[in-house]
Amino acid sequence: MQQVTVSAFGGTENLQVKTVNPVQPKSTEVVIQLTSVGLNQADLMARRGEYRLSSGAPPFTPGIEGGGVITAVGSQVVNRQVGQRVILTIAAPHKVGTYRSQFVTAARNTVVVPDGIPDDLIGALWLAFATAWGALVWRQKIQPGQTLMLPAASSSVAISASQIAKSAGAIVIGTTTSPEKVDALQHISAAKYDHIVVTSANTATGKAEPWWRQIKKITGGKGVDVIFDPVAAGDFLHHEIRLLAKGGTLWVYGLLGTPDTVDVSPLIRKDAAIRGWLLNALVDTPAEQAAYQHILKNVAAGVYQLPIATTFSLDRVREAHEAMEIGSHIGKYVLMPALSSD
Repeated sequence: MQQVTVSAFGGTENLQVKTVNPVQPKSTEVVIQLTSVGLNQADLMARRGEYRLSSGAPPFTPGIEGGGVITAVGSQVVNRQVGQRVILTIAAPHKVGTYRSQFVTAARNTVVVPDGIPDDLIGALWLAFATAWGALVWRQKIQPGQTLMLPAASSSVAISASQIAKSAGAIVIGTTTSPEKVDALQHISAAKYDHIVVTSANTATGKAEPWWRQIKKITGGKGVDVIFDPVAAGDFLHHEIRLLAKGGTLWVYGLLGTPDTVDVSPLIRKDAAIRGWLLNALVDTPAEQAAYQHILKNVAAGVYQLPIATTFSLDRVREAHEAMEIGSHIGKYVLMPALSSD
């Protein structure tokens, strides 16, 4: 089988594709032929040495989600069988990594996938939707009529969050630093934005209205009830805090921002809050299985959609990482191990 390893922290030149021996299941395990593996910013951070809690030290295999077809089951496995399509749970890839053609894990770390979801999507859909569902529905309990702001509107998490929030009756504002992406987002049915605001260079000529004033006007001066941001740093965070409505919450779900000093005192008079969200909070809770079933049911029914920007064979993993670092895509990059030459 093929397996990607990070030989040392750093650039894409440290991604190595190797052929290793096929895996065999222990008594309570299953072997999965991975058909798709979603790329995530966490994978790039792990490669660069910025996510060591998840990756450990090199050499390691990156990848935090995946799905495929069961090809072997252990002697004591009774609720899984060869030929079933499954996704890996949140805990399954921890310090193991999914950038490989075969994955072995305990049967309990898999969830059966219903018909109606294509193979190139099953290993790339749950992380984006579960990240959004866990914070916005399980923790925030977002309500009809509330306003949600989603920075990085072209990302798979934001696009997923827009659908979840709209299904809950919220008003969704997406923001992007790229004016070129606005038209594309407006023509993607999966991107359920009521408004899209460009946040870059709005004041460069002195003519355009600053982005935060545009959002303030959209909300009728009230401000935003919920912000769900993977960056939340620097001057942008400064304005986000001031955009929060009374009692509002800013959720930070990523580590993409550069640490900086920000005045948080407006939170006091607004009775507002900044909260962190880590997907692992779902693990071993009743909400974890509820999240998988909610997502899979709605994707299979076509209610939720996740646009795939591009697919790459496993042996093109360097190209995939380089493309993701550029950040010009909309939706999800996906590795397709079956397309690689073992």
